[in-house]
Amino acid sequence: MVLAPQLRQSLKILQVPAMELRSTILEELAANPTLEELPYDDISIEAPEESSKSNEETAPDGDRDGSDEPEPAPASSESSESLDFSDEYEVLNRMGEEWRDYWNEDAGEMPYSSEDASKRQFFFDSLTTGQSFQENLLEQARMVEDDPEVITALEFVLGSLDDSGFLTSSAFDLALMSQLPLATIQKAVKLLQGLEPPGLGAQSIQDCLLLQLQRKGLGKSLAARIIDKQWKLLLRRRIPEIARSLRVKPTEVEEAIEEIAKLDPAPARKFAEDNNQVIEADVTVYKDENGLWQIILNNDYIPRLRISPDYKEILAKGKMKGKDREYLQNMFRSGRFLINAIEQRQQTIERITRKLLEFQADFFEKGNSHLKPLTMNQVAESVGVHETTVSRAIANKYIRTPLGVLEMKYFFTPGYQGEDGREVSNKSIKDRIARIIESESPRKPLSDQKIVSILKSEGITIARRTVAKYREEMGILPTNLRRQYA
Repeated sequence: MVLAPQLRQSLKILQVPAMELRSTILEELAANPTLEELPYDDISIEAPEESSKSNEETAPDGDRDGSDEPEPAPASSESSESLDFSDEYEVLNRMGEEWRDYWNEDAGEMPYSSEDASKRQFFFDSLTTGQSFQENLLEQARMVEDDPEVITALEFVLGSLDDSGFLTSSAFDLALMSQLPLATIQKAVKLLQGLEPPGLGAQSIQDCLLLQLQRKGLGKSLAARIIDKQWKLLLRRRIPEIARSLRVKPTEVEEAIEEIAKLDPAPARKFAEDNNQVIEADVTVYKDENGLWQIILNNDYIPRLRISPDYKEILAKGKMKGKDREYLQNMFRSGRFLINAIEQRQQTIERITRKLLEFQADFFEKGNSHLKPLTMNQVAESVGVHETTVSRAIANKYIRTPLGVLEMKYFFTPGYQGEDGREVSNKSIKDRIARIIESESPRKPLSDQKIVSILKSEGITIARRTVAKYREEMGILPTNLRRQYA
């Protein structure tokens, strides 16, 4: 319980994107007098060509000089100067036995014992995320739901919400990605739809508005009937046609539309932070002149920190007693914890990126149509962490690739196995459906069943309703509305 605030801080550091990380660290820097930010000019590095960038040459198989363990991220660890502990050992003789034990632990390569590291990892895997909106929803959920499996499923569902509060993945896809039972995911979606603000967890604006009317007790009202049965006429504001089809007066339709206008078509947007920002990639991957993939972490926004030698000297002289001495010791521990948390964040992102290069090698080489199905659990097992750690590490993170800047969660997608045994992601299938429709005759557009036949001829067997679902998710109209008569 004493360490919980620091562990929550570590979770926040793990989760925030590159451009928010600096301000997060500077807040702690301002609150902790024992921390110092080193100017880049003051950092002496023995091999500047190699350590000036936190990249390692890697082939898609993940080998790197015979080791899978990443090097410490230079931007988040202490400088080579601050890692020289010869001066500290000289002053140890002037320090008390209690502080000597602490400093011996602090001066090693790892600031914690293996038991402490295990406890720290446990908290990383179990504490809630630092995003205020998601945390608020999880807090609401825990007040009405005591099944831990449903709460875990809700975390995955929240990761699928867009800025408006709509689900970007179906319950079926979320079940595949999270490897949780479909019924549990459906319970989590139902739970989300009962939280505040109303309208969250819908698949479309139409569903969102209906959810809000149901929460108002107007699920069978004229407004709900108009949204449910005459949505297209409502969008064109065809009041007379709506009135005739529902056998009501035009004035009643107008009153119902006024009620609809009071609803929020984007219930989560009011909670979203300012999104009018430049996206900065947290990591870049590219192929060098030797044909090897390189990983470069974005360290531009990470202050280089060290524990102040002046405060070390003050404490070593033994003049501080009681609460003042205890306060300074706590600040030292907090500072070391922060430095380690930053380093672990960078290492985790680097290791996950390395595995993405390994699992999605065909995508990086050949493009979107070669994206393979991939779950967070697969990467978690390969990296050696819990899948919720992977979920937090990729949240709000972007990766710069030769194919553009992409969200890291883009690479995690369910899929299908073709008749030839090859795995195909649903994103690849969507891309293929879009290209099939682009090539169709405008006067004779292809039906969903015809698209099913084309995909089957290519070794991909999916249901017609799946094609219809993917087409709707891409905003492609049905056959009769795509047909052009002139």
